[in-house]
Amino acid sequence: MAIQRHNVGKRLSEIVVHGNTVYLAGEVPDDEKKDITGQTQEVLAKIDKLLAKVGSDKTKILSAQIFLPDMKDFAGMNAVWEAWVVPGQTPARATIEAKLANPAYKVEIMCVAAL
Repeated sequence: MAIQRHNVGKRLSEIVVHGNTVYLAGEVPDDEKKDITGQTQEVLAKIDKLLAKVGSDKTKILSAQIFLPDMKDFAGMNAVWEAWVVPGQTPARATIEAKLANPAYKVEIMCVAAL
């Protein structure tokens, strides 16, 4: 099976498609000054755009890993997440407390989806 790579950079590809599976790199916000709500909204909008680029969408997300540097932001992130996901189409998910590459990031989300 062919492997397609999109938005290829020096260190990573933002999207990798293998067969009928889409792998997204960890997505982070562009606006580091936003609170957890704003950063989560921004990251989820990026995920929507990236999935659409390869012919998928959020209803086809199989799994998601959410990284938060501070679990005090868990409820705020979840409020945005729950408004974004489609009821009955929620993926398997883990939320992990982890130090992120940029201390201003409040959230990073990595997904695997079907085409």
